[in-house]
Amino acid sequence: MRRYFFQSHYPHPLLAALLFFLLILPSEPLHAGDYTVGQDDVLKISVYDHPDLQTTVRVNGSGQIQMPLIGYVDVGGLNISQVSNKLAGLLADDYIVNPQVNVFIEEYGSNKAVILGMVHKPGLYELSGSTTLLELISQAGGTTEGAGNIVTIKRAGISDKTSILTINLEALMKNGDISQNIQINNKDNVYIQRAGMCYVTGEVKSPNAYKIDDDTTVLKAITLAAGFTGKAAKGKIRIIRITGGEKTELNDVKLDTRVLPDDVIVVQESFF
Repeated sequence: MRRYFFQSHYPHPLLAALLFFLLILPSEPLHAGDYTVGQDDVLKISVYDHPDLQTTVRVNGSGQIQMPLIGYVDVGGLNISQVSNKLAGLLADDYIVNPQVNVFIEEYGSNKAVILGMVHKPGLYELSGSTTLLELISQAGGTTEGAGNIVTIKRAGISDKTSILTINLEALMKNGDISQNIQINNKDNVYIQRAGMCYVTGEVKSPNAYKIDDDTTVLKAITLAAGFTGKAAKGKIRIIRITGGEKTELNDVKLDTRVLPDDVIVVQESFF
């Protein structure tokens, strides 16, 4: 069992990348002080040079612990470093000069998070210690073929205020931005969004539906469809697009035109 301490003073390409990152990233990529304290966590607390204040306490259902001298303290939703600083501040108010408070996670409570959307095994998962986004996705069997790059996380904050976090998996797994590999908190709702798709038809070698990203152009979409056939009129490309519930048609589009989700790209036949 991992113990955190702080002192105050795809397979599918996306799944393959996920497995690769889980192997190369440190097993504890987050600072230990980032762990968020929740109900039923057991904290071991000590104050330097004050052995009488050493205590082991369980966080109650209200997110509180009981500490010698200062009584009940709200710690739910705080990370380890914030708990340490808060206790030090309370002790410094009336009791101890410059207290040095050490906080350990002695035992993890029953924290859970939900992951839904484009994963193989969506559902409710128990969190063991400091669980990252990639670790939770791995527990859920990895992303499916239709997974996009965007993950949204609905998170309950202090006083039940909800915040929405947006994570870019492409930035994490292709560009190595490990700041996107955030810690999953108790009661988080994680949703892996479906990838945007476009449809390429007409005089291309492999007409089909293809996954797109924010910088997909008509040329890139046609390249995904294995390129033009010998009969293609390369200057006669149409896009059928739904805008505000209405179908619109863009004629003679340029190859550098950006493709939007659900666009239908039609490469017309040349008659010459």
